[in-house]
Amino acid sequence: MNFYYERDFPTFIFLLILSFILSFSLLNYVFQKFVYERIKSVYKLIHNLKLGKELKDALGDHKSDDPIGDAEKEVRDWAKQKASEIDQLKAQEKFRKEFLSNISHEFKTPLFAIQGYVETLQDGMLEENPEMAINFLNKAARNLDRLSYLIHDLDEIAKLESGAVLLEKEKFDIQALIKEIIDDLEYKASEQNITLNFQTKNNNPVFVKADRKKIQQVLINLIDNSIKYGKRNGQTIIKTHPLIDQILIEITDNGLGIEEKNLPRVFERFFRTDKSRSRDIGGSGLGLAIVKHIIEAHQQNVHVRSTEGIGTTFSFTLEKV
Repeated sequence: MNFYYERDFPTFIFLLILSFILSFSLLNYVFQKFVYERIKSVYKLIHNLKLGKELKDALGDHKSDDPIGDAEKEVRDWAKQKASEIDQLKAQEKFRKEFLSNISHEFKTPLFAIQGYVETLQDGMLEENPEMAINFLNKAARNLDRLSYLIHDLDEIAKLESGAVLLEKEKFDIQALIKEIIDDLEYKASEQNITLNFQTKNNNPVFVKADRKKIQQVLINLIDNSIKYGKRNGQTIIKTHPLIDQILIEITDNGLGIEEKNLPRVFERFFRTDKSRSRDIGGSGLGLAIVKHIIEAHQQNVHVRSTEGIGTTFSFTLEKV
């Protein structure tokens, strides 16, 4: 009995190994046929859909040496993309809430003021105190102007963001335009004892190619901003610097300056570094946002640098002719 057992033992081991090899081969075939090929199909579908193909075309020929690794990479990339999209949506939601809050406040302030003045006038102030009534009417008119500016600027920035405003580029002398704007704003600056100083090496024309009316709006906003926030008995300096194929325009004031942490946000809609003082001065809070949109529509750059207690410089470039 032991003899037969010892004689058949190698055969048994051989059959066992053969059975294992056959089983492994069979399982590997099944895996290749039913799992591996399915993964290849899934990867092919993911890959082609990412290329933007229609679903009916997404099952075209696409081969990969390592479909499992490629599929894993595609899924990881997809997960990162979705996480990025979620972060963007959260940021947009935060921005939307801040925007609605800001615009609500910007409208409510003048509206409540106008309502108060009108109700006081309706209560008989016109007959009782004509001088005070006229004062109230003037204040109501100023608040109506503020509402008008706000609505106009909101309409302007909406058009700029949607691309509805087409630029009418032309060749013009930027130095002549700066001098024209200084003449227009000199009286307003003199009320604050601020000097507008245009520093140029010579009076030769400096020609740029841009939308003259839009650049006029940019310069008015920036110079007017320097007057509003400049230091009394101070000055605003305007300079032009020729670059290789551009002109750099700088508007510098010697006002209180802007905190470094606020610099990245100065071009945001309704952002004010000093909200109480800004609303007393007036304006819609959209001027710098409009400036940014106009300059970027020209495919140029706008920057700000500032030091607290020293002053602020806004600069932007234009295409040189």
